[in-house]
Amino acid sequence: MSNGKFIEREKIELNETQTKMLISGWGKDVYEKTTVERITYLSDLPAGMSADEAGKASGLKVKGYIAYKKENEGKKFPCIIWNRGGYENKGAIDKFTASGMFGQIASWGYVVFASQYRGNAGGEGKEELGGSDVNDILNLIPLADELEFADREKWGIEGWSRGGMMTYLTLLKNPNFLCAVLVGAISNFKDYVMTSDNRNSIYEKMLGKENFEKKLEERTIINFVDKLPKIPYLLMHGKSDETVPLEQTIELAKKFDELKIEYQLKLFEEGDHYLKKHRKEVDEMRKMWFDKYLK
Repeated sequence: MSNGKFIEREKIELNETQTKMLISGWGKDVYEKTTVERITYLSDLPAGMSADEAGKASGLKVKGYIAYKKENEGKKFPCIIWNRGGYENKGAIDKFTASGMFGQIASWGYVVFASQYRGNAGGEGKEELGGSDVNDILNLIPLADELEFADREKWGIEGWSRGGMMTYLTLLKNPNFLCAVLVGAISNFKDYVMTSDNRNSIYEKMLGKENFEKKLEERTIINFVDKLPKIPYLLMHGKSDETVPLEQTIELAKKFDELKIEYQLKLFEEGDHYLKKHRKEVDEMRKMWFDKYLK
């Protein structure tokens, strides 16, 4: 057994009330034409070693999801990695939300991969907010080898909030994505932490006080924009976002201009962190971006 191997797969079943809510919120096609699974997969196993050889401590069982179209025989669909926001179980994706969000992307004609990150939702290990937990995203990629309907040559990536930071950090380690979508993304983690009320102690607890500022700098993508792959980026942010300041995206866009990195910037009037009032337009833009560069 090696990194990026499924350990468990379980198709999500919703009760009658949840099914009605799913259809109401995401449409009948999402319910009828897609499958969403809860998965457990292996991350951080030393290369070339089996799970038995490396020992349990060297490989982590991490929780996540996959989603795909039910009618997939003889077909190949591009792959999209979706990165969640929040930390620990705050922001973890439950099975109903996964059925809607990931089912929707699958209904557009994609195979979706998402991680809860290590230490969350019953997974092993400890979350590091952009440290070794970035490997949990990278180790989703080999899972596509086990899905015959996945087009392993075409990958897109999407991240919201802290998931946006994780997306940028993933792209630093693996530039082989064809496009990226970022929504309310953190690009300056150090500034975000140091200027946030009462958040400093939370992040010190998660990252440890030793070399704390150095760890923040290492997760601050604005320091490394020149090392990002020159792929097309769709940047979206609400002008009334009270969680991640709008300036985080504006600052990054200016860096993209300087480095001639292709991007589209969309700012939403009265848009909150989740862009709830603008969901239809946000979904249309996300789909358009992925369709343009992955199909």
